[in-house]
Amino acid sequence: EVQLVESGGGLVQPGGSLRLSCAASGFTFSSYTMSWVRQAPGKGIEWVSGINSGGGITNYADSVKGRFTISRDNAKNTLYLQLNSLKTEDTAMYYCAKDWAVIRGKPSGYWGQGTQVTVSS
Repeated sequence: EVQLVESGGGLVQPGGSLRLSCAASGFTFSSYTMSWVRQAPGKGIEWVSGINSGGGITNYADSVKGRFTISRDNAKNTLYLQLNSLKTEDTAMYYCAKDWAVIRGKPSGYWGQGTQVTVSS
């Protein structure tokens, strides 16, 4: 059974930083591309970043490029997202995801319970 457990969220002031973690189990973590997605209050799910199985290829949404960094430790079965220069519009529930896709407008794949990031002064 695929299990993804996110942690590291919290309340931070604009310009601050957080590091999110996602502990993965129930599948061969090192074989899969992984993603971070987020959902702001009243909005749909937004893809944030992805990383290939080996960690050498990363991609980011334009809204976070240059501020967020995705990484992974395959020995620890853990995915990370470093959030820097946070803005109020980054406030959302953040999820790590396996097999993330949008099919006919609906999110698909596996994701955990999420970790809340709130950016506010």
